[in-house]
Amino acid sequence: MEGATQDEILAAAKAARVDHFARTLPDSYDTVLDDDATNVSAGEKQLLTIARAFLADPDVLILDEATSSVDTRTEVLIQEAMAALMHGRTSFVIAHRLSTIRGADTILVMDRGHIIEQGGHEELMAAHGFYHDLYASQFEEALDEAS
Repeated sequence: MEGATQDEILAAAKAARVDHFARTLPDSYDTVLDDDATNVSAGEKQLLTIARAFLADPDVLILDEATSSVDTRTEVLIQEAMAALMHGRTSFVIAHRLSTIRGADTILVMDRGHIIEQGGHEELMAAHGFYHDLYASQFEEALDEAS
């Protein structure tokens, strides 16, 4: 990011869990990524975006499908980085992968453009409603994939 010091860039990369990856690029931190960033994976793009957000240090974050197209290992890295990034900030997280929002203070469950449930993860699970069913179906899929 323009105007950022090397120390700030390294700190953001480490916080976003992208430092190791960045060091493995052909020119390390000086590697130029093309417009489509076709020389990095979807997960690496997400982590780089989170690093940029650390550098920008916004008061409010809006994260839209941050883990939608990544493998399970990368999803964990992204979730860790997102948790660090969201700390002390107002954050809106839009996600279909419910593991991404499980720790949110308030979850708004939408169906066909309408909020149909709201609460924390435990509260919504205990209600055995739409969120519970959706969460259970995603968890069953993960179990099926592991078999």
